[in-house]
Parts: sequence; structure tokens; C-alpha cells
Amino acid sequence: MALLLVLSALSTQAQTPAESKNVLTSPGMIIMLTLIFIPLVVTVFLVALKIRNLAAKTRYSRVKKETSELADVVDNDDTVYEELIKRKHALNYRLTNNELAGTIGPEDSKGILLNVDEVHGPRFFASKRKAAPKHQTDPKLVKLIMWYLGTATLWLVLGTSVGEYIGIKFVSPDADHISWLSFGRLRPVHTNMVFWGWSSMAMLGLGYYVVSTVSNTVVYSIKRGYYSLILMNAAIIIGSGMLMAGINNGGGEYREYIWPVMALFAGGIVVSLANYIQTIAQRKTKEIYISNWYIVSAMMFLTVIVTVGYLPFYQDGLGETIVQGYYMHQAVGMWFMFFNLGLVYYFLPQQLNTPIYSYSLGILAFWSQILFYTLIGTHHFIFSSIPWWLQTVAIVGSMGMLIPVFSGTTNFIMTFRGNFNKIGRSYTLPFYIVGILFYFTGSTQGTAEAFRETNLIWHFTDFTTAHSHLTMYGIIAFMLWACIYTIVPRLTGNEPKQGLVGAHFWLALIGLLFYTIPLMIGGTLKGIAWRDGKPFIDSVVLMAPYWLWRAIGGSLMWASHLVFAWNIYVMFSGDKSDPDIRKEVFEKLNTIPANAEI
Repeated sequence: MALLLVLSALSTQAQTPAESKNVLTSPGMIIMLTLIFIPLVVTVFLVALKIRNLAAKTRYSRVKKETSELADVVDNDDTVYEELIKRKHALNYRLTNNELAGTIGPEDSKGILLNVDEVHGPRFFASKRKAAPKHQTDPKLVKLIMWYLGTATLWLVLGTSVGEYIGIKFVSPDADHISWLSFGRLRPVHTNMVFWGWSSMAMLGLGYYVVSTVSNTVVYSIKRGYYSLILMNAAIIIGSGMLMAGINNGGGEYREYIWPVMALFAGGIVVSLANYIQTIAQRKTKEIYISNWYIVSAMMFLTVIVTVGYLPFYQDGLGETIVQGYYMHQAVGMWFMFFNLGLVYYFLPQQLNTPIYSYSLGILAFWSQILFYTLIGTHHFIFSSIPWWLQTVAIVGSMGMLIPVFSGTTNFIMTFRGNFNKIGRSYTLPFYIVGILFYFTGSTQGTAEAFRETNLIWHFTDFTTAHSHLTMYGIIAFMLWACIYTIVPRLTGNEPKQGLVGAHFWLALIGLLFYTIPLMIGGTLKGIAWRDGKPFIDSVVLMAPYWLWRAIGGSLMWASHLVFAWNIYVMFSGDKSDPDIRKEVFEKLNTIPANAEI
């Protein structure tokens, strides 16, 4: 934030001719080196952590040796043995908790008491419920899921680091004059890395767990899961490098990867789709649970979306505009949203230990979204030269989207019925509730933007940027984090620190609000200024303070991702705290015959 305050003092006017100066001292290079320096500091910290763990292991070996020597002394000295046995009984003594209250159980028929818990220390953070015990899951499947989630986290940190830099450039547009650091090249790197790298990889990893679990069977082929993982990561690495070099698909939003790169990604999706379908085909249950409906349908739609978006036969003139609207909107609604809804239909009832409120509402939301969402892509091109009737169809479809949004939101909220008191005791449920609320507000906002009157004000302004982050971040990212925090501790047996999960949640939520609300306000004012015929440069000056808030909010969101990455590391590797030496001593003593007398 101190860096942002310094940058905010720099000029935000039109770019002046570049002066000949050392590139290493340019603001852009300083910012980039700073972003590189942070991961280096994290690396040094991890090395120090490893050294500390090595020292702890050395100490543990020494204490274990002393414990063995103590046990030998006990065997030869009855006095020492008797003292240790007495000490063991003293340490094992526990109060029965009825010394003062008696044996009559408490009764609270009025429901006055909530959140009653023992206080073991200063309560700076509210005590949260621990995760369920570790599940007996196939270790090979757990390893596959961890690879997907690990690479997804890597792409999240890298992609949002790029987004952090281009957000800073809104505050300091003269930060650099280097081609590969230009906004036009970095922006698609950011969007594609978080779309295809973070969200898609995390979704597929969680999908491998859900599809097999609700089918009550094993994954058809673990090896195919790795094939898909390799193909998708290869596409992101190659595609990002090409975008940085200026090699792209001609500027189509979210389809900037050239077709051979996207063919690699689509190949990975097809491999996993076949794997999912064959897993469901060998299910032990009669019916196919709704989660698998959503997940498999999302993957089928993505193959169609990519095929339609990249085939060149009909993409001339207005045809390309219509295809662009279809591709861009279907990727968000029929891939990311559809897949995540399938995940939530499994993980939310599991976390609440409550059945989904209404299976029928889920089916209504499923079919109505397929009906209406596939029609609304051209509402991005209201008042363009595409046929007026096609624009109207998109507006009607956007109105129809209220049906799946309202039915889905009602289904999730009613599943919470009788369980809202659990939110304060859980570190996962707040992520679910935020994702559900943004699902309702963000999707309804999309319907509001589709009307001609509102489109006239908001289109081409920063309002649409706020809307896209409200949906892709507020809905997709929060839902994915909720699912990850739900299942990973059950797979590995390791929980993150609850305080750090809280830090992740609040940094992400506050950062998102700081990011979106100013952009919606500034975007509205910008659209009104354009409508009134004011000079374009006036709207640029108008947005300067709102872009500063955008940079601050983006920085908080980026910081939350670093915390999340650490939490993932802890859940994957476990807590490296010191061993319980006292427990080791008593286990050694327990080898002594039980009939020995004190």
C-alpha cells in the first residue's frame, strides 16, 4: 500500500515522450523487480522453515535417546519407577466437569445460549470447528487432486501478479515503455492465466473427487487424469509465452491463444470428459446425482464453445462479432458457472450435513440455464450493426436468466435453513455464503446491464470490468476456495491455521469491494459524461481516483492469494510442529507390565 501511495503521486496525464534513461531505474522495472523480490523473500522464509524443522528433528532425536536411557534407569531403579508412575497418574487426571454443577445435564429450552465453548487462552480469533477426520480415499486419487489444485494455485498467484502490475499501471501509466510489459500484452496473459490456469484446473481437480464419490465408484483412469493435467498446463505455458511475444489470435477477448495452443487445452478437457463419463458409466448407484449433470454438461459445452470460437469458416465481418459474443459469454456461464454449481451441489450439503433443499429446483435451474444462457451473448453488442432482432433475443434471454438464478439461489439459501448458526463456527461456510450472494447479485446485475437504456450508459466503461470481477472472482473464486477448504483437510488430514483462513477471506472480500464499487461508480459517471458529449480526456481524468481504489483493492486481493498459497502448502505438507515428547515417554513406560505395583 505504501508503494501505491507513492505511485499515486505520479502523473496520470497523457503520456509524454520517453526520455533516454537507464531501463533498470524506470518505475516499471522497479515495480516488476519488487514483484519478483516478494517470491524470493517467501523462498528464503521456506528455506529457514526447513532449517528450523531440521533442528527440531535433531532435538527430537536427542530427547528420544534420553527417553530410552530414562526407561533403562526405570528398569533398574524401583524408586524412580514409582515416582514416574505417580507423575503419570497425576498428569492423566482430568476433572469430570460436574464437581460444582452436579450430574444433572444442562437444559436450554429457550435457545438462549449459542457458541458455548471452553476458553483456553486470549480469544483474538473466534474458535472455529475442526474439519472432519481424514477420509479413506485412494492415495493415487488424492495425489492427482493435489497436483491439479497445486498447479491451479501457482497459476492464481502468477496470473494475479500480472494483474496487480497492470492495475498499478492505471495509476502510473508511464511506469514503463517496454513492449512485453505493455497493457495490451499483459492483460490477456492475466485473464487467460486465471481463467484456464487457476479456475479450470481447480475445477477439474475437484471434479475428479465429486464425480467418483457421488457415483460410489473409483475414477476410471488415474493415468488419463495426468494426461489431461499435462496438456492443459502445456497450453497455458506456451500460450502465455506467445502472448508476451505478441503472438495472438487477433484480439478476440478470452480467445487470444492461437488455435494450436487452444487445441492442446481442449484436448486435455476431452480426455477428462471421457474419463468422467466412463467413471459415471460404472457407477454403483441407479440415478445420476445432479452434480454430475452440471459437471459433465459444462465439459460438453466447453468443447462446443471452443470449436465454434476457433473454426474460421463463418467468422467474416459481423459473423465474427456474433461468434465472439457467443464464445465470451458461454465460457463464463456454461463452463465456469455450470461446473462450479455442480461442485456446490455436492460440497455445500456435505459441509452442512444437510440434504439439498430441493432436487426439483436444481433441475429447473439446470434446464432453464441451458435454455436462456445460450442466447444472451449478443447483449454485449447492443446498438451495433448486428440484426436488431438478435439484440432483442439476447435481452429476452438475459431476462429469462432470472429463473435459474432465483431458483438456484433459493435452493442454496434454503439448504442453509436451520444452519445459519453454523456460519460463525466454520471457516468454510463464509466462503459459500459470499459466493451464493454474489451469484445472485452479480447474475442479476448482468440482466440489468442487458437493457438498452442501461447498456447505453455502462457499455465500454469500467462498470463492465467491475461486473466481470464480481462474477468471476466473487462467485467462481469464492466457491472454489470454499470447496478446497472443505475437501483438502479431509484428503490429507492437515488443516490450515484458522487465523490465516480468516485473513484470506477478509483480504479477498474487502479487496473485491474496494475494487468493484469504485469502478461501478466511476464507470457510471464516465458513461453519463460520454452521453452528454464531454471530451474523452475528461473521462480519463475523472477515473483517476477510482483507478487508485482499483489498485488498492487489487493489491488486497493479490495479498489474499499469497495467504491462500501458504494455506495450500500447509494442507499439502502438514504441520511441522515439535513432537509431543511427553506422549513418547509414556508410550515407552506403557511397555512395562500392567500388573506392576506402585
